[in-house]
Amino acid sequence: MSSSSLISIEGIAKRYAQRDGKPVTVFENLWLAIEGGEFICVIGHSGCGKTTILNALAGLERPNEGVIIVNGKEVTGPSLDRAVIFQSHALMPWMTVMENIAFAAESRFRSLPRAQIDQHCQRYIDLVQLRGHETKRPAELSGGMKQRVGIARALAIEPKMLLMDEPFSALDALTRGALQDEVRNICRSTGQTVFMITHDVDEALLLADKIVLMTNGPGACIAEIVQNTLPEDRSGVGLHKCAEYYPLRNHLLDFLTVRSKSFKEPTRTAAEHPPIVVLT
Repeated sequence: MSSSSLISIEGIAKRYAQRDGKPVTVFENLWLAIEGGEFICVIGHSGCGKTTILNALAGLERPNEGVIIVNGKEVTGPSLDRAVIFQSHALMPWMTVMENIAFAAESRFRSLPRAQIDQHCQRYIDLVQLRGHETKRPAELSGGMKQRVGIARALAIEPKMLLMDEPFSALDALTRGALQDEVRNICRSTGQTVFMITHDVDEALLLADKIVLMTNGPGACIAEIVQNTLPEDRSGVGLHKCAEYYPLRNHLLDFLTVRSKSFKEPTRTAAEHPPIVVLT
């Protein structure tokens, strides 16, 4: 792990036992370093272990081999340093927007009085543009607004890492596009470190600094890590106008449709990381 890496995935493997007793290897010998403030997107077909890696980062699953180091400490279970946003918003239906966010914030800032907790939460309500909706309950919110509350709740505990499992997949196209731009702006302005799973190539190109490409499972591996060379001030509306857009997009689509099925992992030393690809 480099000295600047916030997260280091070191040689992890995950295997499940079948009914006949034979283990199935989902993935093995995975190495990945994530620097503080990086936005990482992982792309791969279903069954390659993307969600399993996210769950391991969250401390919800333990790898069979290897370790995950976050901020110099091994991950052995869930922590407030790692916030998870799933496809479903998972809000408490009987709580208001403010109460849902404060419920999480109170677990982090136990010594603060409620007035200060509310003030702290208001900052993140404003950040996701929900001012004026503080007293509404989830049933009174649209799908996009519910997901905004989930994002605000995750950010309010001030995690070192934000873990996102296809958080926009259930939203309509217009809401998804607006929220993607918003999340990118928030993460850039706060310096938030993000690990996100997506099946959407354009979403990865908009949000990610680096895109991790995984081969098909079982026995999946990280084939390569693509450096996103699109301008930093990009937005969803003008993404296709960037000169680098189509070469990057074609590279990712070629991997998903062709190379992921036939990729043969090269011989690497035990601690050798996948190559970082920069298209020119």
